[in-house]
Amino acid sequence: METTRTTRTTGTARRTLGRTGIEVSALGFGCWAIGGEWSGPDGRPLGWGAVDDEESVRAIRRAVDLGVDFFDTADNYGTGHSERVLGRALGARREDVVIATKWGNLFDEETRAAAGRADDSVAYARSALTASLKRLGTEYVDLYQLHIGDAEPERAVQLRDACEEFVREGLIRAYAWSTDDPARAALFADGPHCAAVQHRCNVLQDAPEMLALCAELGLASVVRSPLAMGLLTGKFGAGRVPVAGDIRSAPPEWLPGFGTGGGADPEWLARVDAVRSVLTGSGRTLAQGALAWLWARSPATLPIPGFRTVAQAEENAGALRYGALSAGELAEVERILR
Repeated sequence: METTRTTRTTGTARRTLGRTGIEVSALGFGCWAIGGEWSGPDGRPLGWGAVDDEESVRAIRRAVDLGVDFFDTADNYGTGHSERVLGRALGARREDVVIATKWGNLFDEETRAAAGRADDSVAYARSALTASLKRLGTEYVDLYQLHIGDAEPERAVQLRDACEEFVREGLIRAYAWSTDDPARAALFADGPHCAAVQHRCNVLQDAPEMLALCAELGLASVVRSPLAMGLLTGKFGAGRVPVAGDIRSAPPEWLPGFGTGGGADPEWLARVDAVRSVLTGSGRTLAQGALAWLWARSPATLPIPGFRTVAQAEENAGALRYGALSAGELAEVERILR
């Protein structure tokens, strides 16, 4: 879909979103946390604790003012609530930003609970997109992402073809797969309007194969968990544990770095401490240094740290002033950790 957007001229670093020609800030914001509290079918939390929607709206608007124009959400974050808050916050500024959302995981908005299963049918992809457009208050999504990381390849081909149809209809501009499997990402990348892969990567959890694939195929590397679920913010030392209602207080198996009691794993914290002085060089905060590592790691990376407050938005956006780590700093982190 060809859509005219206002492009702001700022001093911040910019990226091209894969093969699309869509220009975005080098930093995006992930909107999982602003979805608020929700739970799995077993009652365990899947959100990041209670949020203040008005503070979330202020934080989104502040981020845009600071040059951040890429926002990543999903239909199941807060069982639809994240999309609603993002749409309300952007309002008339929607044309100034690039919106990415995801589909595939089933949920119930009324009970604020995940169903614990996914739907990989083409019919559901269309109905999910229709619902997301309504919640976001927009006529199109810039980047539509499959949120079932282990979907079967045969079904994924059908979904990729469905996304091509959505592009032709003007409902989306491009699409991607949120997966940590390079082979699956490459399968989606065969589609002409596939722009990216969303995957995990951070100082503590590198993803060399996925970054190599992005470089080879010209995909954007939309990086989730760039701050290792908060471990790279420096907020979980000295026995501090996440509050009730935070997914890290009762972490599922796929969330490493936190113990069953919610406290941070001492071995992970030790690794953070080992690289702290390098990451915080030149006046950066620890979080800003972790984002700088990702930019140094690959020119395709587009990290999407989460946020819940204006202060967090300002700190994360502040990383843009510093840019990437130097080659020497990157090599020093590698030496310490590997």
